[in-house]
Amino acid sequence: MPIMQSLINNISNRLRQVYQKAEGFIEDEREFALSQVFLNATFQRFVTDNVGLLKDLHADLHDDWLRLYASIDVKGMQLTLSVDLKLLQMELNKSKQLIAFEQISNTQILDAKYPNLMYQWGVQSALFFYHKVLKKDPLGPILQKFEVLEVKDDLLYLDLNRWLGKNRSIIDTLSKVNINHAELREAQIVVMGNVNLMALMNKMSEEEKITQPAEVISTDNSVTPIKQK
Repeated sequence: MPIMQSLINNISNRLRQVYQKAEGFIEDEREFALSQVFLNATFQRFVTDNVGLLKDLHADLHDDWLRLYASIDVKGMQLTLSVDLKLLQMELNKSKQLIAFEQISNTQILDAKYPNLMYQWGVQSALFFYHKVLKKDPLGPILQKFEVLEVKDDLLYLDLNRWLGKNRSIIDTLSKVNINHAELREAQIVVMGNVNLMALMNKMSEEEKITQPAEVISTDNSVTPIKQK
């Protein structure tokens, strides 16, 4: 057994050296398909549960676009909104967790409850002014005001780092898998990324150190077994 363990460790060391020269990442991108249900559960855990005014946030995924639904409760108003978005960027790694959208429709109010008629008149007037006069949509500026996302060049940037960055297990996972971009398909999102073999091997090596006694590994191609006592 010591000889076999030394052999495995030696092979692992050689593989580390090979992939270290390539910065540890497999060149070929891999696809990972995530369901619409999984995505909405992620929204619930990391966005809705952390933003006070949001009561619900979920999306219907379609080919190359999504319809986002949001229920908000602010200043006594309960509004259910919808908007169509196009996914432009998804970058998830240990240092950045950023998603960028392009808004491709005006915001629609699907349901609304107002504390009085003045609030109703104010909301409807504001929507009319934005859509008809400014030729813009108020969703981005509103969400930016409440620090849900950031608007740059009419694009919506959702920075998940403020929530994911606090979760050590997620950051540990993202050190092993780099998500470079994603595509929307019917009822699912397909993310493309590279697997960091160096991180995976280092994790395996750490586990070996915990469960196995110290081994002597030679610096050449030979294997040096530990002598039995």
